[in-house]
Amino acid sequence: MQAPMMQDVVSGEQYRYALTNFRIAHEKVEEQRGQLEEQERQVAQLRARIAQLEGTSTLALENKGKGGNTVDDFSIKNAASQLEKMINRWASDLVRSPPVPLTALCKAIVSDLGSGPDVPRYEGTSMQVQALLRHALAETISEGIINNLIVTNSPEANVQLTRIHEHIFSRDPTVACVWRRQTFSAAVETFSTEMTLTTLREQLPELMKHLDRTIPISQRTPILESAYLFSRMLHGQDTSMGDAFYRAFVPELGGVLDPRQIELVKRCMKNERGESDRVGATIFPGLVKLTKGEPFPGLQSEAIQNIVRRAQVICECALNSASSGPPSIAGTPTPPQVPGHVYNHQVPASPPMTLGHNQHASLPNHHGQLNGYQY
Repeated sequence: MQAPMMQDVVSGEQYRYALTNFRIAHEKVEEQRGQLEEQERQVAQLRARIAQLEGTSTLALENKGKGGNTVDDFSIKNAASQLEKMINRWASDLVRSPPVPLTALCKAIVSDLGSGPDVPRYEGTSMQVQALLRHALAETISEGIINNLIVTNSPEANVQLTRIHEHIFSRDPTVACVWRRQTFSAAVETFSTEMTLTTLREQLPELMKHLDRTIPISQRTPILESAYLFSRMLHGQDTSMGDAFYRAFVPELGGVLDPRQIELVKRCMKNERGESDRVGATIFPGLVKLTKGEPFPGLQSEAIQNIVRRAQVICECALNSASSGPPSIAGTPTPPQVPGHVYNHQVPASPPMTLGHNQHASLPNHHGQLNGYQY
């Protein structure tokens, strides 16, 4: 016979006491939750007031993603990838239906990008012209839009505003960051057709002589318009990014391949054999984020340079791999060859990360200055 099971039984007084304590604890939790919600509302109002005083309330809303996060390096990389696809599509369409012979386009691009002993020699093949077109547009976006603060539709006024920002940034990057956000809160909303033509003619005068007569303006505007929005995203961020400042850089034609600053989009056979190779074309600019380090006693603080996105580059050997003969287009003629002499072509030494053919900016800098930003 089984013994009867024991049951836990409490008195009515103990039950009422436990129930009362549970109700009191629940009320306390609800009261604390209400206090936290009120604190969050007050903090949100305070942040909105600060953003309004700084002139960033509109841009802060524009720069927030689906999850409410502000612009960060990851979203910058995604936006850059979308812009890169647009440039590639434009270049491929232009090569597929060129307004003039490809050799003429090639000569015009090489003329715009600069000439010298380091410039590679090109045949003018479709692959080379497409890569050079992307390099030309990357140079235009870098020097004409990202590195030049586009605030008004006047190029002269934009140059002056860029110089003012350089002066402020050299003294106090935090103040420059606030000034930059306030300035971009009143910037032009769109990159007009006139601004597009002015920028292209300034950066690519020889190439535009061929494109102006044949290519409708509407086909070029979306790329520079997207580049302008990308620039506003970089320069008009909210206060969560501190005093960071973004600059674009484009490795020169014939420059040194530095793996810290470039990313090869095609396989480099010379590099795999341990040989030196050079930049054949830069198909999309790189991005570097500048911040100011902690100052040392008696010394000025130095700039901290963090490469957010490496420049997308095709090496010279990959660009010439599809050629059927010796290159024929270059900035300088081929040096004469002496029969019986063995030539050992060495890549000339040059400082890494040259940011444009006009020497607008380069890394590293031994004079304490980057793009006019003195530290």
